[in-house]
Amino acid sequence: MATFEEIFRQNERRIHYYIHRLNIQDPHQEFYQEGLVAMWNAYENYEPDKGTMATYFNYMIRNRIIDLMRKQNKETEKTAQYAYEHRVHIDKGNYYRNQNWNYPIVRQEADHEECDAAFWQKVKGQLSDNQWKWVTEHIIEGKPLKEIAEQEGVTAEAVKSWGKGARRKLRGVAVSTEECRDRQFIS
Repeated sequence: MATFEEIFRQNERRIHYYIHRLNIQDPHQEFYQEGLVAMWNAYENYEPDKGTMATYFNYMIRNRIIDLMRKQNKETEKTAQYAYEHRVHIDKGNYYRNQNWNYPIVRQEADHEECDAAFWQKVKGQLSDNQWKWVTEHIIEGKPLKEIAEQEGVTAEAVKSWGKGARRKLRGVAVSTEECRDRQFIS
């Protein structure tokens, strides 16, 4: 039987063939290395009475490369799922919409109902009715400005001005309950 170096020189193109055939981008040579290990394992475990060496090499190389692809795809899916869960945990799935961009509304760690109730009462007390509509419908519920404008029978520019006024009034608002002492809610 020939040495592995000879077999490798004769069959190296098989690895490249399957990388190309499976349309794999391999800038770090991970798939090539996996194919090389598969070829070594096939060389070590080859039994001549069970079939030709070329067929066995093809089978081993192709399947090991596919296994590596599946493994990397699973890792990518797990990473994406973790990132999604982390993002939802941080912003509770709430977003502030501004034109075509969504910005997450990061919820502060104060989950005390008294704190939230006191905060919203303080906010509502400082705003006009229209500014409060902007806070509840655009910020909390996430409705687009156009939808609020149509609902209220005004222009989108009017709704934008409600938001500007609300932001101006709410800069520096903090709730002074024991649970929420020294917390800055809107900057």
